[in-house]
Amino acid sequence: MAQQYLPGQRWISDSEAELGLGTVLMQDGRMLTVLYPATGETRQYAARSAPLTRVRFVPGDEVTHFEGWKMTVREVDDVDGLLVYHGLTAQNEARTLPETQLSNFIQFRLASDRLFAGQIDPLNWFKLRYHTLENQSKQLTSSLWGLGGVRAQPIAHQLHIAREVADRIAPRVLLADEVGLGKTIEAGLVIHRQLLSGRAKRVLILVPENLQHQWLVEMRRR
Repeated sequence: MAQQYLPGQRWISDSEAELGLGTVLMQDGRMLTVLYPATGETRQYAARSAPLTRVRFVPGDEVTHFEGWKMTVREVDDVDGLLVYHGLTAQNEARTLPETQLSNFIQFRLASDRLFAGQIDPLNWFKLRYHTLENQSKQLTSSLWGLGGVRAQPIAHQLHIAREVADRIAPRVLLADEVGLGKTIEAGLVIHRQLLSGRAKRVLILVPENLQHQWLVEMRRR
């Protein structure tokens, strides 16, 4: 069922909470126009996918009038799609506050504020973040962490040597494989893992002049 937007309703942006409380100006077909008086900015959204959450206060919440006075909500009425709050001020004075007169500077920055205001992300977004963090954790604890991003296809002995050397706090080794068995790739893997782990921040490579170009190409391409 499509969301119904009515002029005067108060909504808050899920992606730009710093804009404060928004007011629906109009819905023209598929387009929705919302004014954010706190910043004087206007946004247009596709009505079917607008990143907005309706601001609904419940009994017990404290609400603020745009003139600054506050009251504690006792009852909430829905009048032709617009909310009207009834409550008491700190001086125990009964007041009525239509949502059109709510303070424009209301923001929901704390997680608890967002939760109580119903400003909750869709469940599939949570699942995406959860699985992303789960996969990231697996990568960080993998024995091949830092060794799998090479553009070449390392063979078994290269991965074994690179892992053994890179796991040392201050590796000091001589890579003495035969010519063509991938010593440059092994060194690159060790350097990569040292950088990712934070054990090294800068790396100085010293090679004979006639090998400078070869190393430059290998490090950039692989």
